[in-house]
This record gives sequence, C-alpha cells and structure tokens, in this order.
Amino acid sequence: MAEKRRKPNVLLITCDQWRGECLSSAGHPVVQTPNADLLAKGGVSFRRHYAGAAPCSPARACLYTGLYQMNNRVCSNGTPLDGRHLNIALAARALGYDPTLFGYTDVSPDPRRHHPNDPLLRSYEGILPGFSVRRQLFEHHRPWLSWLLARGVDSSAGYPDIHRPVGGASEPVTSAPPIYSSEETPAAFLTDEFIRWHGEQSDAGAWFAHISFISPHPPFIVPPPFNTMYDPADGPAFRRAGSVKAEARQHPFVEYMIDRQRRDSFIPGAEGRVAKWDEATFRQIRAIYYGMVSEVDAQIGRIWQAIKAAGEWEDTVIVLTSDHAELMGDHFMLGKGGYFEGSYHIPLIVHAPNVTAAGSTVTAFTEAVDVMPTLVDLLGGEPPAWVDGRSLKPFLKGKKAKKWRDAAHWEFDFRSVERQKPEAHFGLPTQRCNLAVIRGERYKYVHFGGLPPALYDLADDPDETRNLADDAGYLGVRLEMAEQLLAWRAEHLDQSLALSELTEKGVAGKYAPRL
Repeated sequence: MAEKRRKPNVLLITCDQWRGECLSSAGHPVVQTPNADLLAKGGVSFRRHYAGAAPCSPARACLYTGLYQMNNRVCSNGTPLDGRHLNIALAARALGYDPTLFGYTDVSPDPRRHHPNDPLLRSYEGILPGFSVRRQLFEHHRPWLSWLLARGVDSSAGYPDIHRPVGGASEPVTSAPPIYSSEETPAAFLTDEFIRWHGEQSDAGAWFAHISFISPHPPFIVPPPFNTMYDPADGPAFRRAGSVKAEARQHPFVEYMIDRQRRDSFIPGAEGRVAKWDEATFRQIRAIYYGMVSEVDAQIGRIWQAIKAAGEWEDTVIVLTSDHAELMGDHFMLGKGGYFEGSYHIPLIVHAPNVTAAGSTVTAFTEAVDVMPTLVDLLGGEPPAWVDGRSLKPFLKGKKAKKWRDAAHWEFDFRSVERQKPEAHFGLPTQRCNLAVIRGERYKYVHFGGLPPALYDLADDPDETRNLADDAGYLGVRLEMAEQLLAWRAEHLDQSLALSELTEKGVAGKYAPRL
C-alpha cells in the first residue's frame, strides 16, 4: 500500500464530444460505460453539466480558465488566449504541482508574446501555458501514426484516411472496422503513454496529469468489438422536427448550420450534405459513436487499474468530463455548435479523497467554468474571486451550495476572421456574429448579436423544434429571459481588477495577477 500523501494526486480527463447522457450510470438505455460508472460509484455525478462554448478551443478556454467566453474571448479555433489569464495549469504550479499533458489543449498562444515568424503562430493547436508535455497529439496524428508503423500497421494513408474502413469504402456508412485494432486506437496510444509515465512517479511526490482523449470525436469509426457492440435499431428517437425543411424554418441560423454541414467532415471520403442522409444512416453513425464512447471507456478502465495497483485510488482527485458534446443526428446535424442542447450537455464526474457524498448525483445546473475553481479548492488553494465559475466542493460533501445558479449559460461565436463566410451570409460585422443562451428549468432563450432571438418551452417541447420568440403569448417570457441573460452578463463582466480598489491603506480587495 502506498504511503499516504500530504497532497492528493490529480487526474483531469477530457473526452472530445461526449454527450452528457451517454453514460450507463446516468440511465442511458443503450450505452454501456462500466468504468465511468465505477468512478461515479465512488464520486459525485453532475447530471446537468454544460460546456461554456464550442468548438474545441472556445470550450477548453472556459474549462481551463474558469472564465466565460465573454471574458476569455476565445471565439473560435485559432483565437489566441490572452496571456494575462490564470489557468488550471498555472494554478496547479502555484500549488506545487508539475501538471503534465497527454494529448492536446487546442490553446492558441498570445501572438503579442512571440515574434511574428515564430512557428507557434502557425497552428491553433498550442499548449496551455503551465503544462509540461509528455505526449502531444496533434490533429494530424503523426506521433500515433508513427507508433502504428512501429507496430507493423500500415499507416501510410495518413490522417484522416487512416480512419477509413478496411477496403477504403466510405459509402454507404457501415460498421466496417479500420485497419488498426482496439489496442491501437489513439485512446490506447495515450493510455499507454500515461501508464508508462505513471510508473515513473512512485518517488516523485504528488502528480498532476491531464489526459485529453480525442474520442468520441469524428471521424466516426471504431475497431472490433466496439464497431458492432450496438444495434443501429436501438436508441432513443432523434430530437428534431418532422423534416429538414421544418427544422430549418425555425430560425435562419439553424437553416445556415444545416446547409453548411458536409459529410466528409465526419466520414472520410463521403460526399454530399449531412442532412440528406436517411434515418438508417444516422442510426448507423450513432451506433458507431456509441461504440467510440465504450472504446474510450475501456481505456479509462486501464487507467483505473494502474492507479489502483499503485495504491493511489483513494489519494487521487479524478475529474472526468468533455469539452463539448455532439449533436449526433439531432436536428438533422452532426458535430457541435449553434445553441441546441445536444452540443453543450456534457458529462462531469468528480472523485476526490474524503468525499462524503460518494455515489450521489447532483441535478443543480453546473458549468465547465466550475472545474478550474473546484480543482484549486480541492488542492488546498483559494479559488480566484475574479473567475466566473464556482467550486463544486460543497456538493462533494453532500451540502447545498449557497445562492447557486438557477440556469445554465453558454455562448457560441460563429465569426470567421479569415474567410468571412458567416459575415457575408448574414450581412453582419464580425463582432455581431455571436449568440448567448440561458437555459432555465422550463424556458430556454437564445440572444443573437445581429439575428432574431429564439425561445423554447422545454416542458412542452423538450426536443427544441418550435421557436416561440414571435408568439404573442410568450412575449412576457421572452422579455423576462432576456432580462435574466442581461443580468447574468452584467454580473460576470471582467472582474480581474473590478474587485479591487486603491485606498490610502493600499489595495483593498482582490485582483488577478499579471502573468
């Protein structure tokens, strides 16, 4: 049995595009996730947890900084993260940890801190400041492809064609497997790296690891046995209107999203529009997606085994979550973005030493911005007063947090600084290509910077197919929700210096340090 540590170990696991309900511990009728369930049994599950933004870079900026998008200002993949912001890795360093990365963080560096010729400014796949890197896995997957080659797998197809079914056909979509096995997936590759690294930590004191898995992000393909683990006929009905045309009619932005989705973004080599796939194809893709969830869950199980074998299970803070979710056929779309629930409802399970509410579930609204202050709190630090998130520690102790939020919030910025396509389509300046959402117990309101709003009654329309923003009977609700959203934004404007004052006795209050 390992000697009890004065500080806990930390393991932050993010999986890319994992839908919040796709956990067997959450009662999903099809998906099996025994290893995530094991974590839930000894930890606390947050059932109404939401990403702060999409896609990857904006979502991770919220997770890592504890700041909403309106304050961290990471608007798209490639938007630099302002170097002044504290983040989860730098906070861990201040508490004596050497946070180590396996995978990616998709954080574009602040260009003001680099020469214009610095190669770091030619990719959005930068590393969050503060992380040591054990194994980085870029989108091109070259480290993984090289690893496959060393194992005797022909990886010459490169990315993304390595993810085509054996034989090369991409249409029609089937459960055909890729050329690599379940022991050779990107998730297995990162898990192997972590286990090797973990074996080196026995005398190194408390450790902090961040494993950032790409699964179940597309391309949608998975090796046996996961490729046929789920029957396409199984699973709930898709959340969508009766037809693509009816779906598109509810809002101009929904029409725009449906029209722009192309199949080859999700299935290499596929041609045409996603919305033109039939019900059977969407179900086949969803069955593959479910298999990808179970495949990464299996790799998570190997991680649990390594930690338990070292006698560290009870001394390790473990956070399992996702950056954002996946529409997975809802509203005739795949991927993420926009404002629908399927893009933002994500898992969160927290396991920590001395948790007194083990095995419990929390139904209060929680958000990605809560993860950073929670980890700081659990590691003995003081959560920064100027961040937007709040520590979840009271819930881990079985208590009710005081004055907790009564709604979830998220943002989506659809600008394209380089190509200007959304700006041209809607006739909007870049600064107005955005939306903000407030999702309460019953109503959900979407406010656009330059387009009409949207309003949904989730009690009568949980699938979000009827936009009531122009319904005279709901104008009072629309006004109330707009006021609540405005109050939320006013409360959470940048507080980095606003919580301090200069007085005759010096600085009163607290402020964010210059980094």
